[in-house]
Amino acid sequence: MPTEPACLVPACEARADADALVALCAHHLALAADSGVGEDVLPQPCPACGSRHGLRLPGGMLCATCEWRQGTWPDADLVAPRVDVVYYLRFDDRVKVGTTANLRQRLGAIWHEELVALERGDRTLERRRHADLAEARIARTEWFRMTDAVVAHVERVAGGRDPWALHARWRSEALALRG
Repeated sequence: MPTEPACLVPACEARADADALVALCAHHLALAADSGVGEDVLPQPCPACGSRHGLRLPGGMLCATCEWRQGTWPDADLVAPRVDVVYYLRFDDRVKVGTTANLRQRLGAIWHEELVALERGDRTLERRRHADLAEARIARTEWFRMTDAVVAHVERVAGGRDPWALHARWRSEALALRG
């Protein structure tokens, strides 16, 4: 019959709990569980970005997406913050490069398969992107053929980040800056 290893906590002479993922005794497992640090589900969606992914800390919970403190609320009388973005939508073998200050509403009005990237910016940046990708532009539209240059540009802008999480972060920052 194998014996359990010793608890990893220095100076603890107890044996590690057999079912523990980490070699800690029952006492130190309980202390770790009570430390209050870890990932969790928020009790309600974050008021700043809508995420349910939370981070439990000794001082309370934060939204893991935008770091808004759980239990604090944006002033309901204030208009939602304006966050101008240049968006990249994929549909079939094309990409649309457009701009909006109301991302969800705009994307609801455009037939697309996937939001592939976002960058903060307004019409000035949008026009610059259209000029940068002009060789792939589809006749006077905001749609571009999926050429190697377009794919490389979109991948560079996306940077491996989830565009919705990025947008949530920007909205939260805009709320926080308003006070």
